[in-house]
Amino acid sequence: MPRIPDRFIDELLARVDIVEVVERRVPLKKAGREWTACCPFHNERSPSFFVSPQKQFFHCFGCGAHGSAIKFLMDYERMEFPDAVEELARTAGMEVPYEGGGERARDDFSELYAVLEEAARWFQRELTQSPLAQDYCARRGLDADTLQRFRIGWAPSGWDKLQRALGTTPARLQLLEQAGLLAGNEQGRRYDRFRERLMIPILDRRGRVIAFGGRIVAGAQPARADQAADAPARAAAAGDGPKYLNSPETALFHKGRELFALWQVRQAAGTPPRVVVVEGYLDAIALHQHGLPQAVATLGTATTPEHTEMLFRATPDVVFCFDGDRAGRGAAWRALEATLPRLRDGRQAYFLFLPEGEDPDSLVRKEGGAAFAQRLAAATPLSEYFFEHLAEDVNVATLDGRARLAERARPLLARLPDGAFRDLMQQALQARTGVSAPPAAAPTTPARAPARRASAVRRSLVREAIAVLLADPALAAEVVPPWTFAASSQPGVALLIELLELVRARPGISVAALLEHFAGRSEADALHKLALIDFPEAHDLRSEFLGALAQLTRQAHAERLDQLTRKLQQQGLSAPEKAELQALHGMRRHGQA
Repeated sequence: MPRIPDRFIDELLARVDIVEVVERRVPLKKAGREWTACCPFHNERSPSFFVSPQKQFFHCFGCGAHGSAIKFLMDYERMEFPDAVEELARTAGMEVPYEGGGERARDDFSELYAVLEEAARWFQRELTQSPLAQDYCARRGLDADTLQRFRIGWAPSGWDKLQRALGTTPARLQLLEQAGLLAGNEQGRRYDRFRERLMIPILDRRGRVIAFGGRIVAGAQPARADQAADAPARAAAAGDGPKYLNSPETALFHKGRELFALWQVRQAAGTPPRVVVVEGYLDAIALHQHGLPQAVATLGTATTPEHTEMLFRATPDVVFCFDGDRAGRGAAWRALEATLPRLRDGRQAYFLFLPEGEDPDSLVRKEGGAAFAQRLAAATPLSEYFFEHLAEDVNVATLDGRARLAERARPLLARLPDGAFRDLMQQALQARTGVSAPPAAAPTTPARAPARRASAVRRSLVREAIAVLLADPALAAEVVPPWTFAASSQPGVALLIELLELVRARPGISVAALLEHFAGRSEADALHKLALIDFPEAHDLRSEFLGALAQLTRQAHAERLDQLTRKLQQQGLSAPEKAELQALHGMRRHGQA
């Protein structure tokens, strides 16, 4: 199985700055030698999340989350280890090498990604061969640059065109089925899932094709339904299928966790000032084409909590744009409910309802990008929409009406994270109804100081030596094997020796890389706690480190002296043991044991 060499991990973590990695995703504030924020991994009122530029790791004193820049990406972006390494390497301009098998087998999905990429290219080629599809694109105002940027293609009529083009072997046919590109009937016959549809690839956060959305084209001649198709397929072929047909759920694609065009948004704007959420693929594409490259679309589902977390990771401001009809307002309210738990301070949500009969595509083509941008700027803040919606059928001029509004609002406000926005929303509820919110429960885990001084922490000699070594890994060069303290019975000696050998084998290794080496092991949490110890700048780390090792050596010698003395009294010693006992007595006389 291909693996990433340790030396590359060391170099990568030495080259990237964890403060920059975190700050691109979480707003940080300077706090002495460290940076701080409210933890992105749990809800809290007071910041207990700290990032150390000296040690290149993060730690939350509230929930205990900690690790290197790699671990932060794994937790925050929900990446696997190799993906997080590759993402950091990309930002550092480095190429990830793999040992023991050449290229990395990407979670064993590399062939699946490859066949989806081939299908996307095939659909693009088919678009150039279809006057019907090209005419439709022209009528929708899709220019050549947009077609290329979004890799739009065409699925031609026929039951097996894609199969015959890409399914050249049984293994390839199986891959096409696993990718959601083929469907089957009750007789076990396979046929192309997408036929006579404009094909829009759905990309993951790294720009890889993971699925497709197929848009039915008005005026297409339905393919003849033969006996290879089942009833649903015949209905689709007859033009009775859904306007949009998405790929089914696969190993790579989960529609509740993906947003169409988010990759294009990041490519166009890096960290955009806002992201606009619309309902249709072509709505999002039209906004991009008209100078608003901040639009994404849900994939035929209501907005999910996973969607809102992805959105707020990309931007602090999210605008939900829906049709003004009943269905659009229902979708907007579901989006609001999914958003509430993620509205930490600094995050804002807005709602834009379009005129009846219009969608973002039709409106931006009619008014232009500048006019649509003005609509976005005037979108309704979540706070206003929240109370407006809840009070639609309530007479707040009456006592009963105010009570009803309060009862509706209070459980929803309880979903908000602690912070200024929650406080202000509760004040707004009280101003409207006269009903105050129940007092917040006292936090179960009080925030702790960001750093612990060495003198404030009781440690054994082994823990002391490890803590100092983590503060300055270069100290490992001060001692050489054989390790004279190795025979000590104190807990942790084996771990101390492993650390010394690791640092000596990988000169220049950083604290973050050391901790990354132990990630997933039982010792990881204890090492991270020791790495948090803050030694004063004037502290003589070298003297403390060598002193701790010397004392450990004396203890090991004393333990061995006692063992040999007891054995001499009980059963006698061999000649080598007698020589060892004599040497230990000599060291004791000279103060070495």
